[in-house]
Amino acid sequence: MLFSNPPLVVICRGSPPRLFYASLSARHSSKAGYSIFGGAVVILSANPAITLTPMQRRSTRDFHQLGKPILFILGLLPLAALFWLNLGANPVETMTHHTGTWGLRFLLLTLTVTPLRRLSGWNWLLRYRRMLGLFAFFYALLHFATYLVFDQFFDPAAIARDVLKRPYITVGFLAFVLLIPLAATSTNAMIRRLGARRWQRLHRLVYAIGLLVILHYFWLVKADLSRPLVYAAVLALLLGYRLWFYYRHKLSICSAVIGSTDK
Repeated sequence: MLFSNPPLVVICRGSPPRLFYASLSARHSSKAGYSIFGGAVVILSANPAITLTPMQRRSTRDFHQLGKPILFILGLLPLAALFWLNLGANPVETMTHHTGTWGLRFLLLTLTVTPLRRLSGWNWLLRYRRMLGLFAFFYALLHFATYLVFDQFFDPAAIARDVLKRPYITVGFLAFVLLIPLAATSTNAMIRRLGARRWQRLHRLVYAIGLLVILHYFWLVKADLSRPLVYAAVLALLLGYRLWFYYRHKLSICSAVIGSTDK
């Protein structure tokens, strides 16, 4: 999901399979696989335990300790670029487009973490997904603030008319509003408070947000559609992979259930 990663337990009992999320960490399991409990197949998202030497553990810890500060600095570079960027004849429009584009880029980077982790086996990528998601919200907030302050001058009536009159403003505003609860519930404390299943359902809004942002971009651009098409293709690839992965594992889980009942 967008900002964090609660542990996953997949249970198939009958058809179709049902997904449950529980406080069970994969690192506590000695091996990956499934077990049969009362006709249900429980699939644990665990990898075979790997024993590291003390030096390897220390190197890995040092790498992850440096990773987040480095990512934080890199995430602020697009904001710093505004201070030396040539804003042109219309600086408000330049700032609005710049912050909006980087919000979209960070959103796509956040959605890239899960497919890349599954394909590469780099589970450490999950450590950075929350920060990427928060940077997506940060630049979306700057995007909206630029529109609010420099374009509409804090005029609520003008903003309301704009939201109702212009479709690209409508979908962009809706995408930003949907991002707010995702950012607000990004902490571990909120995951515990909501419960992992409800939290997971809430954060599936990120898929709708991605579609709304792409639609916002298409309606905003009047002439050259090349950039929106590139971003739309990336989003389609990321969402398409998720659908493929879900249905592939749905079939494999049900096959495991059928095979276990035939024995």
